[in-house]
Amino acid sequence: MRIIGHLDMDAFFAAIEEREHPELRGRPVVVGADPEGGHGRGVVSTANYPARVFGIHSAMPISRAWKLAEAARRRGQPATVFVRVSHRRYGEVSEKIMAIVRGHAPVVEEASIDEAYFDLSFAGSFAGAADAARRIKAEIKAQEGLTASIGIGPNKLIAKIASDFQKPDGLTVVTEAEAEDFLEPLPVRKIPGIGPKTEQSLARLGIKTVRDLKRFTPEELQDRFGKWGTELYERIRGRHESPLVTEWEPKSVGEQETFAKDNLDLGFIFDRLWELCRGVWRRFGAEGFQTFRTVVVTVRFADFDTSTRSYTLAQPAASPRLLTFEAMKLLMPFLDRRENPRGKLIRLIGVRVEKLGKE
Repeated sequence: MRIIGHLDMDAFFAAIEEREHPELRGRPVVVGADPEGGHGRGVVSTANYPARVFGIHSAMPISRAWKLAEAARRRGQPATVFVRVSHRRYGEVSEKIMAIVRGHAPVVEEASIDEAYFDLSFAGSFAGAADAARRIKAEIKAQEGLTASIGIGPNKLIAKIASDFQKPDGLTVVTEAEAEDFLEPLPVRKIPGIGPKTEQSLARLGIKTVRDLKRFTPEELQDRFGKWGTELYERIRGRHESPLVTEWEPKSVGEQETFAKDNLDLGFIFDRLWELCRGVWRRFGAEGFQTFRTVVVTVRFADFDTSTRSYTLAQPAASPRLLTFEAMKLLMPFLDRRENPRGKLIRLIGVRVEKLGKE
């Protein structure tokens, strides 16, 4: 019997800030870029649960979060506290939490700084797995003063969805026999792989829940979504055989920068591009890679319209000068009428390399 757990820390960054600054407890807290009175750049990294009531969520532009917080304050709600990100401190806490999980499970896959999958099959039953999950949650609370939500299921798919089911501080167990019924009433967006665009296109067809989506045959899903349609057919029935991955290598190395002010000055933008390329090359080497084949450039305009362009070389390359040259070629059309006919100002640029090699 396969039993998988998924741990998801509750509002992780914000919870650490509240733990270390008791005066923040009970107040709306947003961790991310400096809002600069509604004119800040960057995005929200984490919002705690009181802040989420105002509609603030991760990946939201920090300027938008500030406006929502101010609107709530004018309605008589508590003022929101904005805190800058401290990646080093959050990473140190993450290492301690992952060590706790490893003390209770033989195989652990770190999915992100605040998420992990772990194999609970050794427990022999879902009841036994739930007991193990309670011990993990209790140890995290005792040692780190933080809460975690855990989902337990017959595979990674069900475990991940279940961990979000009773947040915060939740524990949700879904057996193999219950998996399909558990998924049916959920919005289609809950299925990993279905993003906002797919959700909108399905909504136009009157499909809002997993139950609605199950009306399609495998062939119909494949016609609509290509090869992924076949996998989607299995996922919405709770079937997913992805293994736990305990060792992995990055598929790409990249960096990006949000400008302090929207810009279309060629000298400034190329200067920032060259600096990004230098940063990518330093990380590329530090992670043990020697060659790349694909260069990718991302451009986000002031209106948040975002485009990505890439170029794949015929042979693996190992030259920082070639990286910079190819990145410049990809970026240049966004500075003239080819990709920017209206002369929109640029908010963010990013560079990354893919198809990496160590030989």
